[in-house]
Amino acid sequence: MILKGKVFKYGANVNTDEIIPARYLTTSDPKELAKFCMKDIDDNFASQVKPGDIIVADKNFGCGSSREHAPISIKGAGVSCVIAKSFARIFFRNCINIGLPIIESDEAVDNIDKGDKLEIDLAKGEIKNVTKKQTYKAQPFPEFMQKLIKAGGLLSYIKGNADKS
Repeated sequence: MILKGKVFKYGANVNTDEIIPARYLTTSDPKELAKFCMKDIDDNFASQVKPGDIIVADKNFGCGSSREHAPISIKGAGVSCVIAKSFARIFFRNCINIGLPIIESDEAVDNIDKGDKLEIDLAKGEIKNVTKKQTYKAQPFPEFMQKLIKAGGLLSYIKGNADKS
């Protein structure tokens, strides 16, 4: 699975209230939530993000409350992947549950800039910075996790495999 997109870059400790402010939690519809994704730290994000684009952030991305709305808004906005030095534990699990790939890589975060174009191979754990002609290593996604991502998340995966048991 190869992901391609332009980078939106943020700092450390981006919390779930910044990803999707509480005042917009009147719905759980991904497309509606996407309209307000990152609003409090990047007012232009929702209008500029394109399908496939990638968020890169420093450490502790997704800290704060455990609401699933945060990764849902990111995925609903069309973001194909989030790369950070580290993720809050519950945010990490929520991303996997909804099929949003997340990658931890200090090297990538330190060398990627806003606007760079990336190509990510989840199976190989390679992040290619097409803009800078650099490649960074990350932990490859295990085959099972790749299946979850391709299925669109845990529930879709379970539904798709229920008849096979």
